[in-house]
Amino acid sequence: MRKLTHEEIVGRQFKASMQKRAPVSVVLDNIRSLNNVGAIFRSADGAGIEKIWLCGITGYPPQGDISKTALGAEESVAWAYARSAMDVIHDHRARGYQILLLEQAEGSIPYDEFVPRSPVCLVVGNEVDGVADELVRLADAAIEIPMCGVKNSLNVAVAFGVVAFRLTRAFDIRA
Repeated sequence: MRKLTHEEIVGRQFKASMQKRAPVSVVLDNIRSLNNVGAIFRSADGAGIEKIWLCGITGYPPQGDISKTALGAEESVAWAYARSAMDVIHDHRARGYQILLLEQAEGSIPYDEFVPRSPVCLVVGNEVDGVADELVRLADAAIEIPMCGVKNSLNVAVAFGVVAFRLTRAFDIRA
């Protein structure tokens, strides 16, 4: 085994950037931390997410703290700002998207057992309160990451990264 050279890594990244995106759109509702938004952009790029919707008080590019953690991913992942997450979700539902929450809710399914149907709109709520109640009522399903420790959840950007890779791999866009 050996580490890849910088040139080999850049070559792989270029090839990956030419691949199609997974049929997964993400709604970030009222994410307070610009660093979390940037980290979500970076994970979305790596996972092959088609688009990020930044809603409510969620910050949007160009902003320094987003760029600092996104490392340019805010330029490679399609995104849009919408004041109302509810409007975005209604639009996605009308276009046939399965509305999926990343939330601990009654009837939540462990993320690694959930089988998505294409296309998916993943709703991610804010760092303190999670997904807003009015958005929970619009969902087709909720998934969660089972926790083994004392804490009952992960950081929102970390949780998104775990779930994003699992969801996009279900559509096998790397083939």
